[in-house]
Amino acid sequence: MGAAGARGRWLRVFRRVEQSDLRLVCFPHAGGNANVFQPWARLLDGATDLLAVCYPGRQDRLLEPCVDDMDVLADRIIEVLLPYLDRPLAFFGHSMGASVAYEVAWRLESRHGFAPSMLFVSGHGAPHVSRVELDPDLADDEYLLGRIGALGEVDPVLLRSPKLRELIMPALRADLRMLYRYLPRDPEKVRTPITAYLGTDDPTCTTATVNAWAELTTGGFALETFPGDHFYLVPEQERLLAAVTARLR
Repeated sequence: MGAAGARGRWLRVFRRVEQSDLRLVCFPHAGGNANVFQPWARLLDGATDLLAVCYPGRQDRLLEPCVDDMDVLADRIIEVLLPYLDRPLAFFGHSMGASVAYEVAWRLESRHGFAPSMLFVSGHGAPHVSRVELDPDLADDEYLLGRIGALGEVDPVLLRSPKLRELIMPALRADLRMLYRYLPRDPEKVRTPITAYLGTDDPTCTTATVNAWAELTTGGFALETFPGDHFYLVPEQERLLAAVTARLR
């Protein structure tokens, strides 16, 4: 498969503006897929393209092996992003996607001298102070799905349907395994400014762990909160996109 085909597998383009001046690249949560960001296309304004990363093992990549190593995943995403460095990029990562976005941003800076305009991290504590305590390989499907359901706004059909659960479990386990093994205790700082978003009732992180993202940038840090749980970005979608758009300006 050629380079263009690889980009098509890894990146879903939900909004393309002629002569855009910025590309917003979004990184899904553990077990999630690129389509969670598709509704954002109608809420963005200005000359901003919207792209989302499609990890292996989901959607039309269902038969591809999942990636359970952060270094491998970030390196592969870097490869497909290189042709997009002709314009400014901003990253938005939710939950696991926040750590993936940070790792990609750091690699772009250290290896290619390219600093994204903004790194938005959502629903996730800074990686050097947060970790997944449970080895997913020691838990059964029911337990893992119960833990996910307790986080808040998720699709109830997904949790009830055995067929859908069977499809999502390999990706979810791989993502949780990657987070369990991901222990950047001495992470590098990026030049990219970081803006963090947090649901006030998110059980997965605290204001203190989210504020720790400030230790990973020399470009400035801000924290904004929204009412809601770990998946606050679903009911608060319009307010969140208004905040993101204001920062991008």
